[in-house]
Amino acid sequence: QVQLVESGGGLVQAGGSLRLSCAASGRTFSSRNMGWFRQAPGKEREFVAGISRSGDITVYTDSVKGRFTISRDNSKNTVYLQMNSLKPEDTAVYYCNGALLASRTVADGWGSWGQGTQVTVSS
Repeated sequence: QVQLVESGGGLVQAGGSLRLSCAASGRTFSSRNMGWFRQAPGKEREFVAGISRSGDITVYTDSVKGRFTISRDNSKNTVYLQMNSLKPEDTAVYYCNGALLASRTVADGWGSWGQGTQVTVSS
């Protein structure tokens, strides 16, 4: 399976911004739709945003539309999540993985979940 390493999280005040990065190993990154997911304490992991292989299609969960932007650089095997206007309810551990954009779910069996990156938004 592809190894994934997330970074860029931190502690930020409400209204602030963060940019997350996710680096993938292997040669199949450019052929895979990618997604960001998050898991808040006591909750299940949920889909946040997804991007197609070429980057021309993006999808977002309703709660982040207009605030978050997903992008990718296939030459660097990296996917990004620019998060603006952060809210306390965005507090979670953020992960990336291969994604199925139509169902907004993880592409099982492609990537191993990384350690994630913690995002904490204070009010």
